[in-house]
Amino acid sequence: MNHITTQPEPAGLRERKKLETKQALALAAMRLAVERGLENVRVEDITDAVNVSRRTFTNYFSGKEEAIAYLNADRAARAARALAGRPAGEPLADALAEAFAAQHQAAAAGLDPHRSAGVQLMMTSPALRGEYLKTLVQAEGPLAEVIAERTGADPERDLYPNVLAAAVTAAVRAATGHWMDTGAAGSLPDLIRQAVRQITCPQAGTAS
Repeated sequence: MNHITTQPEPAGLRERKKLETKQALALAAMRLAVERGLENVRVEDITDAVNVSRRTFTNYFSGKEEAIAYLNADRAARAARALAGRPAGEPLADALAEAFAAQHQAAAAGLDPHRSAGVQLMMTSPALRGEYLKTLVQAEGPLAEVIAERTGADPERDLYPNVLAAAVTAAVRAATGHWMDTGAAGSLPDLIRQAVRQITCPQAGTAS
């Protein structure tokens, strides 16, 4: 009798599947909150949309608010990775501006209206604002490490990378708030570029 041995999945594949599930849950939570209102969304609605168990959801998130805010955390993490991948000789101001602006390009271009509406939801919902601000604080450490690598600074001894990381995340938040206050008119990526350059290169003033 032949026995079929099932080979375990490679660790990299397992991790990728976990990340895909986490992303799918976060996107479903945001989409449902945009469509129904946050207060009308249950965890069961989110898990049903992704076809996973409630236990799977709780492996990743403590609640729907954290799930939605994860999208901002993921966007910030991707911005830090993008910064690390920018050309070594590129001015830091340009590298930071482009790395962060690119993460908002799809939403601003209307390619995914749920993402655009989700950004507004996170900025305006009292229930989500705390989680949203938490993701900004959590993003500062990894960003400071990349800034330190690009500038040759020591993130444990030098204040500059940490101050700049905090200032850049605040600039992105301010640009997003301004974009919403003006009725989501204009280009959010362009506003983010402008805000980040004003932090990293103050002589740029208000030039876009």
